[in-house]
Amino acid sequence: MNSIALSRPLAVVKTMRGNFLLLPPVCIALGLATSLQAGAGMDWLMLGLIMLGGVLAHVSVNMLNEYQDFSSGLDFNTRRTPFSGGTGALPAQPTAARLVLAGGIVTLLLVIAIGLFFIVRSGWSILPFGLLGAALIVLYTGPINRNPLLCLIAPGLGFGVLMVAGSHLLLAGSVDSRAWLASLLPFFLVNNLLLLNQFPDIDADRQAGRYHALIAWGVKRSAQIFTGFWLAAIAVVLGGILAGLFPAASWLTLIGLAPGAVAVRGAFVQGAALGEHPPYLAANVICTLLSPLILALTLLL
Repeated sequence: MNSIALSRPLAVVKTMRGNFLLLPPVCIALGLATSLQAGAGMDWLMLGLIMLGGVLAHVSVNMLNEYQDFSSGLDFNTRRTPFSGGTGALPAQPTAARLVLAGGIVTLLLVIAIGLFFIVRSGWSILPFGLLGAALIVLYTGPINRNPLLCLIAPGLGFGVLMVAGSHLLLAGSVDSRAWLASLLPFFLVNNLLLLNQFPDIDADRQAGRYHALIAWGVKRSAQIFTGFWLAAIAVVLGGILAGLFPAASWLTLIGLAPGAVAVRGAFVQGAALGEHPPYLAANVICTLLSPLILALTLLL
């Protein structure tokens, strides 16, 4: 096998962004925890398919995003960090582009197939979740990234509301107030995850025709929005405890939220130069993954 043939599959695998695929299991674990709190039994088949569907959905949006960023030329202008700016796989191996596009489409079709099974198994109530999820996957890099408000909330809708509340619905049969409230924690945090990762790429995104919050409203206002979302995540936890929807032990979730304070400082102090200071981006990733996981564990235990 020649070097090009060998590097193509490696490039395709790289565009899946495996190091980011922990997010769906964490969000789905939170939906599992709220469903068990609601009295649902453990359905291993459904849980396995939900996990598979969530991971495949994330792989699909990652691959389609990589393909479209390469095709638009954005990949050649971004300042890459371990957490933002794409993988660089397609600029390094352009001949893999069609394979990446095919991979994004195939994984999306697999997600749709799993969704059809859910409808047969659990009824039509899951259909709105599936339709919105598919729309987010297909439209994220294009139309959504050209609307600052949609771009701001789309990630949280997908990973927070759809994955947490959707998982709860499939496992428990309906969605209660605890599940809706719990879904807001990753809603705010995943919105912040994508928002902060856009700080290093403002100029490149503008040149590629994107129009997200940083381009529309500026760095300072976006840092304020980031802070507001982080504070809202804290309010979700404290509100859930005070309302009796989360156990008292859920205050431990605040430990997971603490690294967000570091990310807030980075947004204000470093601004557009944030890409030169990856520890701030890392703190944001830790906050986003650790907080829903701790909340899920307190609900389970």
